[in-house]
Amino acid sequence: MRLLSRSITVRSCGRFFSRAALLIALSIPVLSIATASFDAGARAGQLWTDGPSGSDRARQAQSLPDFVGLAAALSPAVVNVSSEQAEGASIEGGGEGEPFEHYGPHSKGLGSGFFINKEGYILTNEHVVENATKIVVTTSQGNEFKAKLIGSDSKTDIALLKLDARRDWPVAPLADSNEVKVGEWVMAIGSPFGFDHSVTAGIVSAKGRFIAGNYDDYIQTDASINPGNSGGPLIDLRGEVVGVNSAIFTRTGASMGIGFAIPINLVKDEVDMLKSSGRVSRGWLGILVQKVTPDIAEAMGLGEPHGALVADVLKGGPARAAGLQRGDVIVAYNNQPVGDSQELPLLVGHTPVGRTANLRVIRNKVPKDLIVTITASHEEELASAQEEEGSEPTEKSPLGLSVKDVTPQIAHELGLSDSSGVVVSSVKPGSPGDEAGIRAHDLILEVNREPVKNVASYGQALKAGGKGKMVLLLVKREDSTLFMPVKPQG
Repeated sequence: MRLLSRSITVRSCGRFFSRAALLIALSIPVLSIATASFDAGARAGQLWTDGPSGSDRARQAQSLPDFVGLAAALSPAVVNVSSEQAEGASIEGGGEGEPFEHYGPHSKGLGSGFFINKEGYILTNEHVVENATKIVVTTSQGNEFKAKLIGSDSKTDIALLKLDARRDWPVAPLADSNEVKVGEWVMAIGSPFGFDHSVTAGIVSAKGRFIAGNYDDYIQTDASINPGNSGGPLIDLRGEVVGVNSAIFTRTGASMGIGFAIPINLVKDEVDMLKSSGRVSRGWLGILVQKVTPDIAEAMGLGEPHGALVADVLKGGPARAAGLQRGDVIVAYNNQPVGDSQELPLLVGHTPVGRTANLRVIRNKVPKDLIVTITASHEEELASAQEEEGSEPTEKSPLGLSVKDVTPQIAHELGLSDSSGVVVSSVKPGSPGDEAGIRAHDLILEVNREPVKNVASYGQALKAGGKGKMVLLLVKREDSTLFMPVKPQG
């Protein structure tokens, strides 16, 4: 597993936990909402092996777990995955407790995986085999085989491997992870710190855990997961895989009882595409969204905070063609409620490219339905620049912000099509703007949903809002656009 520092401040790179903590693993997010193109109904010729269906889940959950039987039945299907990378390759990891070994001009990373069918296809984490020049799989009997990377997806941290050697490979059947209940017993098998085929047990601690910016809603478990468990299976009492172990929350580099597994249903949706094309085909909405906080809900008159607030609608995207506007709050997607902004990518992810979807939005407190067509993804390069230094502020506000007009030079540096808005030149420490997170070099585009053209209109908009009332600012910061509520003093 890769070792990445994570700050409690939520930023575009998905920082989520405390400054002292380390989060082991996952991929770096993109700014626009991406969607996976897959048809959940297409099961003909599926690549994996389903577990036996039945109604015995509740009965088995109430019985005492037989981990001896589970370990004996599933361990043969679990493998050790070793990836070798040439000198100069980008290798993230090697942190405290990370099982990376160095052999001359090569680096070796260790992880886990498991067979999903008898043809020799293996699931593991993408970060286990990232940039690999050689992948070696070791079975529970100690036999080593060279594996071929069939495909991988960094956004869900999944990779599909294949062994060409012909054997009657043992298989770990895949469960329906939607049926998993909080409190169920689960077991993890992997190679923590290089100790292959170690077995640990625990319960499902929670479901639907979001790590900011990632394309997953994780299963949380207290089954001990450590570096080297990456890519191994999380198994229920029926002997079926409910998730792929991928990350842990830790302050030491070792397990602290908070582990995360990628739900296997999400993985199933990707496996066929990885086999056929080596990658996951995704669509694109072309929007930037953010969480609707209680303060934002108050400022926008929404009542209870819910939905996904559209912070920007990118040019040339399907959302703009559908009429979606900055400031809209998406509260339902294809009649499925959107309780939190992090739910939207997964809801959209079940819409094949080319299909249409219905968006229910709240615009200026009025519900509105829009039809959007999911299109092929585009990689947008958004310009980022710094505001010119040394200029004096021209306006001071009750928010504790000093702002100035956008000059043609600043507009050019920020990649703006015009010079509308005001630039924050300084923020008074301890002021409402400082407490709300406003920074120097931020560009303020709106005040209380009213466009700001210059310092004069900025001041007028603040006065029109009323003394002491919540102020909703639309702020452009580098390559992001955010609504930020500010509560004036007094």
